[in-house]
Amino acid sequence: MAALIFNLEFTDTRSLARAGTIRTDHGDILTPVFMPVGTAGSVKAITQQQLLEDIQAQIILGNTYHLYLRPGLEVLEKAGGLHRFMNWERPILTDSGGYQVFSLSASRKISEEGVTFQSHIDGSRHLFTPENVIDIQRSIGADIIMAFDECPPGACEYRYAKTSLELTNRWLDRCFARMNNTSNKYEHTQNLFPIVQGGTHQELRIQSCEYVSSKQATGNAIGGLSVGEPEETMYEITALCCEHLPKDKPRYLMGVGTPWNILEAISLGVDMFDCVMPTRNGRNAMLFTTKGVINIDNKKWEDDFSVIDEGLENELSRYYSKSYLRHLIKSKEILGLTIASIQNLALYHWLVSESRKRMLQGDFLSWKNEMIPRLKERL
Repeated sequence: MAALIFNLEFTDTRSLARAGTIRTDHGDILTPVFMPVGTAGSVKAITQQQLLEDIQAQIILGNTYHLYLRPGLEVLEKAGGLHRFMNWERPILTDSGGYQVFSLSASRKISEEGVTFQSHIDGSRHLFTPENVIDIQRSIGADIIMAFDECPPGACEYRYAKTSLELTNRWLDRCFARMNNTSNKYEHTQNLFPIVQGGTHQELRIQSCEYVSSKQATGNAIGGLSVGEPEETMYEITALCCEHLPKDKPRYLMGVGTPWNILEAISLGVDMFDCVMPTRNGRNAMLFTTKGVINIDNKKWEDDFSVIDEGLENELSRYYSKSYLRHLIKSKEILGLTIASIQNLALYHWLVSESRKRMLQGDFLSWKNEMIPRLKERL
């Protein structure tokens, strides 16, 4: 067993984009990388075999809050951890539940000790603390686990953001103390990533980057973005954080975003991404393609028998027609949700892998600037 290692192999000379390799006990991850979100141990509507074969996913994400509630830690520990439970041999990252502190604001209470929340399943009450969140993630067994933090609203005022950040920093100390006083439960090393917060306030973001960097973790995350702030502000804060985080550690931008968001963030120096958008939007008839955005529900696709996306090498994208996929979605056939979700995830995977390829051949920036307006176009 060995701690995570990041090898930075290339930095683009015309932007801040980077290509590297993250080494974990469950395999190597080429960066930049997009992580499909498997909240409850499953990427919705997609099998693990499809993740490997159709999407070529290198790492997936699970969620501490959801897995803690169901199936629960007893089942996961008996199974030998989430990898064995879901039969996934590649790396896994788990979010700590900090985002649920933000998204479930109507049913939670924050204190110095932690967060008391009400289960969305049965209404039962639970307490998450920095210590037991580490314990829970130990039981889940992900390769990369996240510190417990408070994610403030995007437009929050300075005073709230400052108080929130100070609490997050105190929780971070407790997370590292717990991590250092506990052991890996399974036959691989777990790595704790701290999370930069501070809202949209540059002074707080710099303070947070400095505090996070002082922990000398194997990687660092940027949280609290894509939560309601303007897109340009998100890019501004992302650039600031990348400037102040260690260059020799992977940078993970949490919960972002659209295909064009990801390309812009890659050009700012981000290495890792996750977002529910490709699968959620796919289940709601929105397709991301190499030529633009398609609402497959629209009547204009009813008799369009061209393939879904000829720009992708993915077999499903080049096998089924837009007309057929529209028929499946309109008929509420489960296969339609699967095809649409695979299309979107395949597009995201293509974006990050093509970004890496373009960096190495020297034309990333011009390609990125050409792709962004194309990806945004409504077809």
